[in-house]
Amino acid sequence: MTEQVPDAAGAHRSAAERAVLRTALRDCLVLVGGLAVLGSLVGLLVAGQPGLWGGLIGAALAAFFCATTVWSMLYTVGKGATAMGAVVMGSWIAKMVVLVAVLAVLTRFDFYDRVVLFVVLLLGAVGSAVLDYRAVKNGRVPYVEPEAGA
Repeated sequence: MTEQVPDAAGAHRSAAERAVLRTALRDCLVLVGGLAVLGSLVGLLVAGQPGLWGGLIGAALAAFFCATTVWSMLYTVGKGATAMGAVVMGSWIAKMVVLVAVLAVLTRFDFYDRVVLFVVLLLGAVGSAVLDYRAVKNGRVPYVEPEAGA
């Protein structure tokens, strides 16, 4: 099997893809930071200290989900579609395992508000998807590579 060496156009495309994904990661981190502050504050006002903990746990889970998705895409830039699909699917499975494990552990405790956790996590998931879409839509990644000498 031979190693594929990217040409100048492929390197430019990889750089453009990385820029889009870095934008998505930055926006995601800003979203999660805002969710941590606002979700915790609103949770504190609505449900007291359990609401504060619910907001913080929800924001932490949202950060884990968002960062894992963007990391898996950044890791596979320039690799083939099979590698990208395997890493993205593997990270999705890992996220589901972590979510189930965290929720299984958390159900034994009552120091947090479940509704606040759910709302913050839902806002994080939807907000992350919207920000990822916006980063891709506004990204300047070429669709077609011109032939050399054309």
